[in-house]
Amino acid sequence: MSQSMVYYVTTILVYLGVDILACWSFNLQYGVAGILNFAFIMFQAVGAYTAAVLTLGPSSGNGGFQHYILGWTLPFPIPILVAGVVAAALAYVVGLIALRRLRADYQAMVMLVISVIATLVVTNELGLFNGPAGLALIPEPLSSLVSSGGYPWLYVGVTAAICVIVYLFVHRVTSSPLGRTLRATRDNQDAAQALGKDVVKLRLFIFVFSNAIAGISGALLVEFIGAWSPGSWLYVETFVILTAVIVGGTGNNAGVIMGALLVPIAFNEATRFIPPFGRPGLVDAMQWVVIGILAPIFLWFWPRGIIPERRRRFKVPAILLVGSDQSPTRPEMTTAEAKGEVD
Repeated sequence: MSQSMVYYVTTILVYLGVDILACWSFNLQYGVAGILNFAFIMFQAVGAYTAAVLTLGPSSGNGGFQHYILGWTLPFPIPILVAGVVAAALAYVVGLIALRRLRADYQAMVMLVISVIATLVVTNELGLFNGPAGLALIPEPLSSLVSSGGYPWLYVGVTAAICVIVYLFVHRVTSSPLGRTLRATRDNQDAAQALGKDVVKLRLFIFVFSNAIAGISGALLVEFIGAWSPGSWLYVETFVILTAVIVGGTGNNAGVIMGALLVPIAFNEATRFIPPFGRPGLVDAMQWVVIGILAPIFLWFWPRGIIPERRRRFKVPAILLVGSDQSPTRPEMTTAEAKGEVD
């Protein structure tokens, strides 16, 4: 395999890992808790900027062409962990504003406005993260451990390890009673409140937890590509992740992996091989055309996605079946069976 092909393959694998983390994060909010976070890319960008300024070193030592806050040099993986913490802290502040008294559609609007404001602040305040030019020349972590030819594969391994660790936490949340409670608030908020559940606290918790994952995904990406700018996190990037979750299957961790593989990777990469035609930039715009077409098609024909969220069934005590058409000698019968709702 040629060096250029190795670089291409490893880059795709790293991006796939980052997209999987991002989709898991968004799925916890939208697919599990019912929070439509249109500011998602902002939390990913916060993680990227945090990891960058904790890795770059003092701005005075780069010739003066970059200006940014902090300028520390922390060893790997501390910048990635701190990036998750900073993204979680920002999510807590935003969550207190957007999740407490606003209806779901208003929450989405507020999130979108916050994302746009954040982009404008970072772009115009040159002392934060070097303004519209962004940050560059971010050192590669762990590069001293292997040769330059083996480094991309090392980073693929690091990305895979982080994905496995994050999956253990995500699976623990979604398969626990907490996950079932979050789904209940998603499906019927009023019923959950009537049963004594604090919907605001539950959603605030999952909002903070999931956006910490978003911050980690951004940090992981910026440590690999070595640069980040406001043009990298426009609000439309959020809709790519949303489309991936819809296509793969909302509320399903395995479906989200499929969506991350198909939408940001397969479909987007496929448009790069389209022969040039029409006016300049038309082929590049085809990426957004594909994303724009996929979302409504799946929402119309396959609203549950390629791998739908599985129907959860619970055992019904035998005594509850007495007097019904079902035999009380079958305590393992599910609620769906008792109601005749089995496919």
